[in-house]
Amino acid sequence: MSAPDSLLAELSHVIANRETYINKTDKRIENLKNELADDNLTQEEKFNLYNKLYFEYRSFKFDSAFTYALKLQEIAHKLPDPTHTTYANLKLSFTMLSSGMFKETLDSLNAINLAGAPDSMKIDYYGLKARAYYDLASYNMDNYFAERYISQGNMLMDSALVLSEKNSLEYYSLVGLKLLKEQNFEKAKRIFHLILDKFELSEHDFAIAAASLAVAYKETGKTDKAIEFMTRAAIADIKSSTTEAMALMTLAEYLYNNGEETLAYDYIKQALHDATFYGARQRKIQVAAILPIIEGERLATVEGQRRTLFVYAIAVTLLSVLVILFTIIIFRQLSQLREAKRTVTEANNNLQEMNERLMEANKIKEEYIGHSFNVYSDYLDKIEKFKKSIDKKLMARKFDEINHVMKSINLKKEREALYLSFDKIFIKLFPNFVPVFNSYFNEEDRITIKDNESLNIELRIFALLRIGIHDHEQIARILEYSVSTIYNYKTKVRNRSILPNEEFEKRIMEIKAF
Repeated sequence: MSAPDSLLAELSHVIANRETYINKTDKRIENLKNELADDNLTQEEKFNLYNKLYFEYRSFKFDSAFTYALKLQEIAHKLPDPTHTTYANLKLSFTMLSSGMFKETLDSLNAINLAGAPDSMKIDYYGLKARAYYDLASYNMDNYFAERYISQGNMLMDSALVLSEKNSLEYYSLVGLKLLKEQNFEKAKRIFHLILDKFELSEHDFAIAAASLAVAYKETGKTDKAIEFMTRAAIADIKSSTTEAMALMTLAEYLYNNGEETLAYDYIKQALHDATFYGARQRKIQVAAILPIIEGERLATVEGQRRTLFVYAIAVTLLSVLVILFTIIIFRQLSQLREAKRTVTEANNNLQEMNERLMEANKIKEEYIGHSFNVYSDYLDKIEKFKKSIDKKLMARKFDEINHVMKSINLKKEREALYLSFDKIFIKLFPNFVPVFNSYFNEEDRITIKDNESLNIELRIFALLRIGIHDHEQIARILEYSVSTIYNYKTKVRNRSILPNEEFEKRIMEIKAF
């Protein structure tokens, strides 16, 4: 067995034992959460535990990584050192980039203030921003824009390299990535070989270096070497419970192009499973785009085998035993063909569903962004008028009238106007929300609203849930209620519904927009 064949056999073995590595990661996470349950922890200790949990989830589960990045941000504001906030913002930006949220990543990075930050954070900042532009170029696939994005990424990478310590792992990793983007593949190979030979690497760092080296070999026509190092990267990813990485998907593509459709099909299915487990939409779309191609080739192979068997069956019709044998084989192949077609159909349906959700999310985001700008503009006008009124009183030395101006501000009325504004835009986006919502109740328990432009508190809670706000504390802050009150409202509504409690919120989330 050649070295690549033995590596592929090892990879198949590692995939079969994937749960072992997942369980180890789950155990580490459980231990960290147990430590976090200590009520006597300082804010700094909580920050450190959140950071450890973030790193466990970073390449393991997208939604949990995102949650702990937000927790890092939240607790960083309570700590006196502002670099904690910078650090937390960088981790949130990394998580968004991993899910393909390019605009949100760049917006987050552009909002970071590096004043007073140590060089290590500046290196992370410039390196991460460079990767964002590199990934955007790969995603865009347009020569004009891709070239500009890569140029921007290279400039940012130069800024990171200036601050990096020469001959360090970080320095060589940044240099290697830049060389790949500059298509200087021979130099890139030397750099990544140096990393693998010189440094004591973690499984995760090894996977990154090996995958990068594989890309360099692939671009220089060394297919066997590309498959070898991409296989090593995939093995390291699974051992480190990295479900976010693309090594297994890329390896499946390499094998498919090399004529090994069976292995490619097995690996692309596992890659889709990992992408679904990780939970970021961008990863699932990338894998799902390749799966039908490999599956289609597999279908063609199965169809060819079926035709061959059919010809053999006709040729030996006088031999009844062989006829029966070949007939059984043909039926088995037909069954496999139907199963394969079903898999392709499901994959295409899933991809279409994901695209529809993305389009709906983008439309909702566009509506709320435009609406938010209008609301903010109105409030700025009010603030400006209020300021001018105060200035006039001060200049006229009418100090006793300032209190009268202050009392003219009706915060309750303003908040009610804000709620009404939210209701209008929500009903515009979800015109069928109230009728569908009421269909989940008996006639006597249905909610009647005063007009077609406002919601009551119960509807407003579930409206916030529908647009993606699931945190009860956040809902409580928005509506100026306690968390327990929000729970009580939700519980009462669910109990009145004709649906099972565990199904109620799922059906709410299925209410279509527009």
